Amino acid sequence: MEEEILELCRAMGAGADQEALLRPLIRAVTDALTGRLRTGITPEDCGSAFPLAAAMVAMDGLNYACGGGGMTSFTAGEVSIRTESGFAKDSRTAQAERLMAPWLGETGFAFQGVRG
Repeated sequence: MEEEILELCRAMGAGADQEALLRPLIRAVTDALTGRLRTGITPEDCGSAFPLAAAMVAMDGLNYACGGGGMTSFTAGEVSIRTESGFAKDSRTAQAERLMAPWLGETGFAFQGVRG
């Protein structure tokens, strides 16, 4: 599955020179996503959603590891570019979270019953 995820990362713009960092990121993301699956669910049960989500999260990690997440604005002469800091709601990681929601155990939000 690692090779499939790597190919998806390449399709999203990862360069061959980034592979040394990308491979451990892919392994870490795969382990983390696998650990979050509901009991009895395997990555294979998720079909194409699992490798795609893993690639999206790995690409966000690669972007931040290479310094892509630190700058919020840049001005050169009369041209200004501004980006949102942190994980925006449309970040690859957020999209991956929504993609994997049917198979994940905890997604960061839960209701807790309170006896009255």
